[in-house]
Amino acid sequence: MKYSEARQGRVFVIRLEDGEIVHKVIEQFVKDHAIQRAVLFAVGGADKGSRLVVGPEESRSNPVNPMTRELYDAHEITGSGTLFPDDKGNPILHMHIACGREENTVTGCIRNGVKVWQVMEIILTELLENQATRQYDANTGFKLLEP
Repeated sequence: MKYSEARQGRVFVIRLEDGEIVHKVIEQFVKDHAIQRAVLFAVGGADKGSRLVVGPEESRSNPVNPMTRELYDAHEITGSGTLFPDDKGNPILHMHIACGREENTVTGCIRNGVKVWQVMEIILTELLENQATRQYDANTGFKLLEP
């Protein structure tokens, strides 16, 4: 285990609008508000055609080949994530959401493009006094959190 401490900073209440791509809008928002690190929670809707990463094809393969799932219609969502800069200072949102419609549920990472259906509400809490970053890991191909 690796860890570091942080102090809570500003808290933002955000409403995303119909058609916005979640990770793009949030990463631009944090740039515009000089936020380096954050934790966030979301509720709302994801639109038809949104794409989620739903796991690797094989759990211990190298390289990792991600599986994706496209939503077939609008889904209700709840999710959480973290935001830390990469080695170049770019904000990288890592967020997973659970998407439900009727009796069907799919859970995954939003990185491939989740589009807001009507509205999505985000509570974003800034993390201060912390130097954690996301660093490229050649073994997995991921930008892993280095606390």
